[in-house]
Amino acid sequence: MATLKDIAELAQVSPAAVSRILNNDASLSVTDETREKVIAAAKKLGYKKRTKAPSRKIQKMPSITIGLLQWYSMFQELEDPYYQNIRNGIEACCVNLNIRVLRIFKTDQDYEKQLANVDGLICVGKYSSDDIINFQTSTKHFVIVDMVSPKITFNCVTLDFRQAVFNIMNYLTSLGHRRIAYLGGIEYIGDMIYFEQRKQHFIDYCTAHHLEYEPYLIEKEFSAESGFQMMNELLEKETLPTAVFAASDPIAIGAMRALHQAGLKIPQDISIVGFDDISVASYTNPPLTTIHAPAELMGKAAVKFLYQKIILDSSIDLPIQITFPCELMKRDSCGRAGQ
Repeated sequence: MATLKDIAELAQVSPAAVSRILNNDASLSVTDETREKVIAAAKKLGYKKRTKAPSRKIQKMPSITIGLLQWYSMFQELEDPYYQNIRNGIEACCVNLNIRVLRIFKTDQDYEKQLANVDGLICVGKYSSDDIINFQTSTKHFVIVDMVSPKITFNCVTLDFRQAVFNIMNYLTSLGHRRIAYLGGIEYIGDMIYFEQRKQHFIDYCTAHHLEYEPYLIEKEFSAESGFQMMNELLEKETLPTAVFAASDPIAIGAMRALHQAGLKIPQDISIVGFDDISVASYTNPPLTTIHAPAELMGKAAVKFLYQKIILDSSIDLPIQITFPCELMKRDSCGRAGQ
């Protein structure tokens, strides 16, 4: 079978010129004589132009819309970046998978109607049994992020709070601390108080290791202002704790402000540990020792899990709990007791 090179040798032109002439390239400037020589050589050699193989049709993935339901307001998200990080992970993963996100707030009056317009649902926060039944009625594809149930009755993505708290307490006790305070926040599901795992694991650890904790356990809200107030309550006690475990970084940051205002040095006078590892935690004075909670990865895992359920539409519908490990980030806010 004749090639462009064969035609070029016979017509005494370059193979590139042959290709452009046979492809009717109007931008090529050659004489009519040269053009006719190439066409004649091609006919003489029996050259046949190759045709392109038919392109494969790319199967278009179905269009998917995922509802992102938040139990908290935008203002609460600004107060505690942990939830913002979860949302960032969800939205970033949806962009990569070409998934449309419909952001819904539980405080919206028509939020239940909006649920009817989604193929799947990611719920961030804490929800009641009635809420979960409502989700199950609206769609068979849903997952809750940052909520744990005593029994695995729904799909959820959460953290290994028990190991995280034990890592904190083991670290503090290894530094000689025996009087350790807990500053926590209270969250509500309707009229009921949500079971706070960090608090319970703290109590379990103190009980098992014979640490006195009752005078040093205070709960208000998950905010810096609340942390400031709770720390001031501790400062009024006759005997101060030597270390503080704050259930969130904003609480820890507020507590640090109260300690600075009282003239106490961290960690020389008192050590403090936070939880979440929000971006500002490494820029406090001193940098805050805290638990790194992989919030963005939790959001991404929820999207990928839901995406697979929607695409595969699996008939197996057993609830699954995805638990992420946490890491203790040791910085400068902890020191030995009585140093």
